Amino acid sequence: MKITVVGAGNVGATCADVLAYREIANEVILVDIKEGVAEGKALDIWQKAPINLYDTRTVGVTNDYSKTAGSDVVVITSGLPRKPGMSRDDLIGTNAGIVKSVTEQIVKYSPETIIVVVSNPLDVMTYQAHTTSKFPRSRVIGMAGILDTARYRAFLAEELNVSVKDIQAVLMGGHGDTMVPLPRYTTVGGIPVTELIEPAKLNAIIERTKVGGGELVKLMGTSAWYAPGSAAAQMVEAIVRNQRRVFPVCINLEGEYGINNCYLGVPVILGKNGVEKVIELDLNKEEKELLATSREHVKEVMDVLDRLNK
Repeated sequence: MKITVVGAGNVGATCADVLAYREIANEVILVDIKEGVAEGKALDIWQKAPINLYDTRTVGVTNDYSKTAGSDVVVITSGLPRKPGMSRDDLIGTNAGIVKSVTEQIVKYSPETIIVVVSNPLDVMTYQAHTTSKFPRSRVIGMAGILDTARYRAFLAEELNVSVKDIQAVLMGGHGDTMVPLPRYTTVGGIPVTELIEPAKLNAIIERTKVGGGELVKLMGTSAWYAPGSAAAQMVEAIVRNQRRVFPVCINLEGEYGINNCYLGVPVILGKNGVEKVIELDLNKEEKELLATSREHVKEVMDVLDRLNK
């Protein structure tokens, strides 16, 4: 079993580290464009194997995709963060070009792989990878919902002073402030969360979750990496081990929820073939309206990419 992680920055390196530590694959290839970075981080991860007792080999390469040949899953984390003075269109254009180039190399050397996209803006980068690869939608998915629900569950665990292990939740829609919270589907040990927390506090937690990434940027001056990297690794594990986990992931909708040709986070069954099934929840009127708003926002960003690609 072979996994490739493209991008040896904080998120990519964290993902590779988790994959190795949990022995999810025999070999993890870490790829980066900066000479020596992937090689150094891969070597560092391998050198702690005798300490943490795992056998996964980690190998780093600089822009040599031939080493990734035959990968079962490829995680794309490469891309630039938004810098001061950079417009949204600039960010989309730059990162779309990177994701397009990376995807072309992935398809060349691993035509049967499953692609997990982490690069931002997440929803539209999943769109770029999907259109470039021409893979079935089940094999090109974005990591968003797992990270968003993790933040949501962590905040709830703090508020309720309970174990995060007992909290289950679903969030839908775009990755960011237009995500769609679903308190009706949030439980604590099987108990609806609405029975354990007052509405005002629950709404405050939901709002904090929507800007969870921004909160970390304000604190650190850079985006998060431990949780995103771990979330991507969890998706890889579900695929490689055919766990058939129910996760919210970004996928191109083909009529589900009455939506076509838009990349949104929805609950799916994730297994050896990628997305085995898209789960359609029975949303109420308010939830449908929130999802429609999220769809409009994501579609606007997709339209920006379409214009840039002409």
